[in-house]
This record gives sequence, C-alpha cells and structure tokens, in this order.
Amino acid sequence: MPRVLIVAYGNPLRSDDGVGWVVAEELRRRLASSEVEVVRLQQLLPEVAEGLSRTETVIFVDASCDGEPGKVRCQTVLPPPAKVQFSHQLSPAEILGLASRLYGATPRAFCVSLAGQCFEHGEKLSESIAARLPLLAATVEQLTRQVLSASLASSPSSREVEAAS
Repeated sequence: MPRVLIVAYGNPLRSDDGVGWVVAEELRRRLASSEVEVVRLQQLLPEVAEGLSRTETVIFVDASCDGEPGKVRCQTVLPPPAKVQFSHQLSPAEILGLASRLYGATPRAFCVSLAGQCFEHGEKLSESIAARLPLLAATVEQLTRQVLSASLASSPSSREVEAAS
C-alpha cells in the first residue's frame, strides 16, 4: 500500500487538459518509491474511490480552467458534506466522499493544478503552459516529500505558487 497516491488526470487530446498526463511521467521518475504510486486517468470515476481507501494521502494533479494561465495552485481537498450523486465524472472532493461512505476511509487530500490556456482539440500543450511544467512537478514533489516526512502540520490549507522568472 503506497502512503501517497498521486492521481494525474485530464484529457491528453485536449491540449492543456493533458498537463496531468505529461507531468505524471516526470513524477514517476522523481518519486520512484514503494511509498508513492502515480496513476494517470482521463477522468475521475467512482472506481477511483477504492484506490483512495488504501492510502494515507492522495494528491490530485490536473489542469484548471480558472485563473491566470500558468498559475500553479495547491489546495486541500475535503469531502463534501452532502451525499455524492453518481455521474460520469466526479470532482476530487466527491471521490473522497465516496471513499469515506463506501470504504470508511478519508485520506488526507490535496489538489495541485496548473491553469491552462488552451483546451481545444490537440495533443500538444501551449508553449507557455509547457514552460510551467517544471514548477508543477516541483510543487507536487515538495508536497509529497512533506507528506512522507510528516511535516504538513504547518502547511497552509490553500496556496498559490509563484515561480521565479
């Protein structure tokens, strides 16, 4: 059982929406360990809740439609207070809610996102977004290492990451 599950998701055929898929390979290299598992998904489906139930911490990695393109954001994810309605695609919070209701597990959870610029059909990331991938990977790596060293007690629940130009 990995202590940290990184769920990188998005559609690699919709330009910047594929950012999770691209950064997942880099994260696999950087965080190779029996304590960390990195998976790539096109969307968050109810079946993901079972995997979450067997880990201490989950980090969701995705492109965001909100915010200034290139902005990296790290937020704590909490399960919603209301009952989750099944759908073809769920949010990270809804997946956590399912893990709690179905398996009695609520791992600590974070969402690290990179605001995209283009979500049109295409297999390439926008140039400006591709340039921000190292910051995204570093943010997830740092968060993962904090989790593994149990030094999250002083971490803010939500933060935006600024890159040095």
